[in-house]
Amino acid sequence: MTITPPALSVFETVESEVRSYCRGWPAVFDRAQGARLTDEDGHEYLDFFAGAGSLNYGHNNPVLKRALLDYLERDGITHGLDMATTSKRAFLETFQNVILRPRDLPYKVMFPGPTGTNAVEAALKLARKVKGRESIVSFTNAFHGMSLGSLAVTGNAFKRAGAGIPLVHGTPMPFDNYLDGQVPDFLWFERLLEDQGSGLNKPAAVIVETVQGEGGINVARPQWLRALADLCRRQDMLLIVDDIQMGCGRTGAFFSFEEAGITPDIVTLSKSISGYGLPMSLCLFKPELDVWEPGEHNGTFRGNNPAFVTATAALEAYWADGGALEKQTRARGEQVEQALISITEENLVDVKEYRGHGLVWGMEFHDKERAGRVARRAFDLGLLVETSGPQSEVTKLLPPLTITEDELDEGLRTLARAVRETAV
Repeated sequence: MTITPPALSVFETVESEVRSYCRGWPAVFDRAQGARLTDEDGHEYLDFFAGAGSLNYGHNNPVLKRALLDYLERDGITHGLDMATTSKRAFLETFQNVILRPRDLPYKVMFPGPTGTNAVEAALKLARKVKGRESIVSFTNAFHGMSLGSLAVTGNAFKRAGAGIPLVHGTPMPFDNYLDGQVPDFLWFERLLEDQGSGLNKPAAVIVETVQGEGGINVARPQWLRALADLCRRQDMLLIVDDIQMGCGRTGAFFSFEEAGITPDIVTLSKSISGYGLPMSLCLFKPELDVWEPGEHNGTFRGNNPAFVTATAALEAYWADGGALEKQTRARGEQVEQALISITEENLVDVKEYRGHGLVWGMEFHDKERAGRVARRAFDLGLLVETSGPQSEVTKLLPPLTITEDELDEGLRTLARAVRETAV
């Protein structure tokens, strides 16, 4: 593909230097549908990024778009704070009937601000309020958001440094297999909890991702998650699962923790909960934890009614039919895994490891700069992939769950070519 450098002058002169994705993908995008984007010059790109996991059902999904347009055309409520509206009622009823009840999950639903980090902040605040303690335990290579509370439980040194102040009341512990299986799970954590001389303040909660997306596609084993849930119960700590990127079907089941058979005390959702890329987040928690006073945690944009509309349409279209999307996601995941096996076998000296679950996968290289070169070459070839990991050493694959078998195969062949063509 021959790409003409776009006219980026206004972005470079007016927009802040903080912009990032546009640096790796120097195009001006104009249209998108399904798993493809088109720039203003007509070049087409296959999307293995999916809005960082916000577009599990693809760009401009026609079912969700129709519901949204019908709602707007009848002058449905757009902004409603936390007022009762017909669109909120429809979402709550559908979420309860399609997601919560079939899984025997008792959660109350809270609408914090519309982004993932808003949901995490609400979860941390609630855990501290319930337990009357300040400390939160997180895990190595975790990522939970960019606001101060979320950064305090995030591992990435670069992102933490941007806070500009000390990040306190968070304590990191080793994630699953962080010590390469040399130490029994939670030995260090539990020893600190039980030793009155350890210096670890009794935590209010533990927050964990079942698959660390930004941290490098690190997948927690179901038995590790079960052991963590058991430890939290025995030590009187709440278990928070951050399902912002891995929920809404990314790993197969609607919630990524379902396979482990655990019921977290608190769950955060965002990204693909609206289904259409519209800002929306949820903080779910067990009824006995609902100790909020009215207005104690609020936000102007916690009532994004157009997002309620598309979220309801997504639940009805993809989760009310007995698991067809889950089966498809697992099948597509097997397709990705087979392709990564082939790429690894072709590049045994270069590829350190591939890993993933459902439709989130990563490929780590011995040369930590290789993943970035692969992503840049993939862009030149018409494929959008990003990198992850503490040193951006992992090429990350996050295609829409609705991607076709042929589209996925096309993208994987392009990825294989990008790996070949970036060999030193």
